[in-house]
Amino acid sequence: METTKILIGYAVYLPVALFLTFYVSKTLFKNSKVYMLDIFKGREEIANATNKLFETGFYLLNIGFALLIMKITIGANDYRNLIEALGSKIGGFAIYLGIMLFINLYFFFRGKRKAKENQRPNPFQPSM
Repeated sequence: METTKILIGYAVYLPVALFLTFYVSKTLFKNSKVYMLDIFKGREEIANATNKLFETGFYLLNIGFALLIMKITIGANDYRNLIEALGSKIGGFAIYLGIMLFINLYFFFRGKRKAKENQRPNPFQPSM
């Protein structure tokens, strides 16, 4: 009987974790194209390729983590404990995804700042 409830837990957890990963990834990388174009000075081919690589890495890292933490254990054999375990598991994964989103945003802003620094003329460079 307990095995059935744990299987129900996996059947709920996996689609929710995958949906959250795809939703966050699509939102992040659809909006990050602007940053990539700015970082690579309008060179669309390099910006798109880099953005796609970031997206692939994001999928691998987050789906891998979702599968790694998939183990569900419930103390008592009732649905209340199953729902509490699922809430804890899905909530923890959502917080992890939020942290990953902000880490990616940090890299985008850092890249944009570095690109702007490289555009400024060097004040110590001798003029001709």
